[in-house]
Amino acid sequence: MTVLIAGAGIAGLTLGLTLHQIGVPFRIFEAVRQLRPLGVGINLQPNAVRELMDLGLGPDLEKTGVQTRTLGFYTRTGRLIWQEPRGVDAGYRWPQMSVHRGHLQMMLYDALVRRAGKDAVVTGHRATGYVNTRSGPELVLDGPGGVIRQTGDLLVAADGIHSAIRAQMYPEEGPPVWGGAILWRGTTSAPGFSDVPGMILAGHDTRRFVAYPISAADPATGNTLINWIAERRVDPATQWRREDWNRPADLNDFLPEFESWKFDWLDVPGLIRGAEAVYEYPMVDRDPVNSWTDGAVTLMGDAAHPTYPVGSNGASQAIVDARVIGAKLAEHGATPGALQEYEAQMRPRANAVVLANRGSGPDAILQRVEDLCGGEFDQIDDVIPTAELAAHSARYKKLAGFDPETLNIQPPLVPAALRKVTP
Repeated sequence: MTVLIAGAGIAGLTLGLTLHQIGVPFRIFEAVRQLRPLGVGINLQPNAVRELMDLGLGPDLEKTGVQTRTLGFYTRTGRLIWQEPRGVDAGYRWPQMSVHRGHLQMMLYDALVRRAGKDAVVTGHRATGYVNTRSGPELVLDGPGGVIRQTGDLLVAADGIHSAIRAQMYPEEGPPVWGGAILWRGTTSAPGFSDVPGMILAGHDTRRFVAYPISAADPATGNTLINWIAERRVDPATQWRREDWNRPADLNDFLPEFESWKFDWLDVPGLIRGAEAVYEYPMVDRDPVNSWTDGAVTLMGDAAHPTYPVGSNGASQAIVDARVIGAKLAEHGATPGALQEYEAQMRPRANAVVLANRGSGPDAILQRVEDLCGGEFDQIDDVIPTAELAAHSARYKKLAGFDPETLNIQPPLVPAALRKVTP
């Protein structure tokens, strides 16, 4: 049996590593001719880190990123609303990791090529559609010589938020949903803003700033590579460059909104000005759907459940998707039934996270404090009891499937007995 995978991003590469681990033949088809370490920072929650460690990638991951040990929420004037420990400091058996997305992708790719060979990933072949036939799904590709058709036993679409496979399943869906939020993202070499590596979120719904280190401190300078995101919300009916995303940014479009954000512990405009390059993105997602699977074809990662970057959960969910697919294939074989089992386990939770991230994710406390007191207070308990803030954080972890009490006792998604290869 052979599993066809459309897309060599974090989702597709993790699935390839998983299938190699359980002894299931596969081939990945990627649109770009050469993978490069593109992008900025992302977070991996302990549930995803556990799965990468189960793939034997723990040492590589430690070299690629840094452990995130705290998460803090602040007002637009720099006042602390709520801070909590993360990863092992919060009682998890596994850390939370902050990494450069492109470096993580290349780490996964290099590991897959070492284990499964260079032919495991075919580049320069863009998925454009599929056909379910009696002998198995046929993946339609746009290759160097024109249209190519590849037949396998199953097809898994890991081709992102603009997935051609999903577009065929849902031809009336249209473009991703944009609610008016624009993200400007960059990385800057700068002193850390805390003695403990952590992540901070400041502001409220219409102006927000996120920052966290994605590298260890340089011994010579003491600087770390800080990933940051500046968010501004506009009326979605306005004609902002909606069709011109992921482009080099003009600082004049957003820096004035953050010029006064100079806190004792963080100089936001200085961090923005210090970036080598800044890129503009929309904050988009898609409405949840009632099915990811069409016969022997299914969706995973951003092709299945693209979500707002709230709660640091997108890449983690894609990694967990891959491991659950592997477990179901090892248990049921390369059958449509295995894909249905995967969907039944993952879709309800993923859909709930998509909806939660639109308004009631962990970031919601920022706007609530802004509404209640304009971000000005002497003691946060005078505005919201800290017990209520703790409960809000705990609810999201449970919804997203990485609360420590559940995760620490959960058996491995891919049991050791199903693994054919030891890294």
